[in-house]
Amino acid sequence: MTLTQLEIFSLVAELQGFTSAAHRLGISQSAVSHAIRSLEQELGVELLHRHQAQVELSDIGRQLLGRARAMLGLANTLRQEAADARGMRTGTLRIGSFGPTSSMQLLPKILQGYRAAHPGVEVHIHEGPDRQVIQWLDDRRIDVGFVVLPLERFDTVPLMQDQMVALLPAGHPLAQAQAVSLEQLCNEPFILTEAGSSELVSHLFSSARLSPNVRFHCSQLISTLDTVGRGDGVTVVAEASLPSVSDSRYVTRPLRPRVPREIGLAVLDRRESSPATLAFIEWARKAL
Repeated sequence: MTLTQLEIFSLVAELQGFTSAAHRLGISQSAVSHAIRSLEQELGVELLHRHQAQVELSDIGRQLLGRARAMLGLANTLRQEAADARGMRTGTLRIGSFGPTSSMQLLPKILQGYRAAHPGVEVHIHEGPDRQVIQWLDDRRIDVGFVVLPLERFDTVPLMQDQMVALLPAGHPLAQAQAVSLEQLCNEPFILTEAGSSELVSHLFSSARLSPNVRFHCSQLISTLDTVGRGDGVTVVAEASLPSVSDSRYVTRPLRPRVPREIGLAVLDRRESSPATLAFIEWARKAL
């Protein structure tokens, strides 16, 4: 069993195909098939079920995938610790980011200094909803992720705090209020966005035993802003996620009671984190 075989197995499982994995790795499809077949023969189990162009993990394959990713993560840490001894001239850092707050507000400030200090570290940024970042951490697909705190099962570092606000069309009656309650928002057509802190928004209503009148599902914040701006509904967003340039089509109002949101960085286990990951966390602390 080799790390190359485990890397190919992990990528095939992630992309659900031999061809796409081969393209990503820059090798032939036959080489990918040979690596998987050799690994299965050595282990004596079928890791993947083949279905024409797609593949899916077998039960034992799903069980072993986590182990494989853990081994690859440790191997990457070993390489980077060796690189650190040489001045961290090389390495890889995989970052999970959600929504405009981390991708547009926080990351640029951190990466500016980080890349200058460690130009040999290759940085990969994966973007998705907050729950996706948590799943990537669990699956070891990323080394560090931006998350909404608290998150007790990870090692975390707080970075910033803002608040959740009601986003309303400019001419809406609630726009005249100084603050808006979740209960008031339940009486309006509600826009549920998958971007950013979607889990937090859903949790706010469920904790208050309220059910918003969801009429729209938007995958991106920009479409959410446009839908509110047209007057089609209201929503709840994080204040820091909003564009810095104001838009006359909508207004924000604090929630009543106030709902703070804390953003931080999370890793599975700081003791197993690579030097590149630890250096990124330190740069984040300095930058923010």
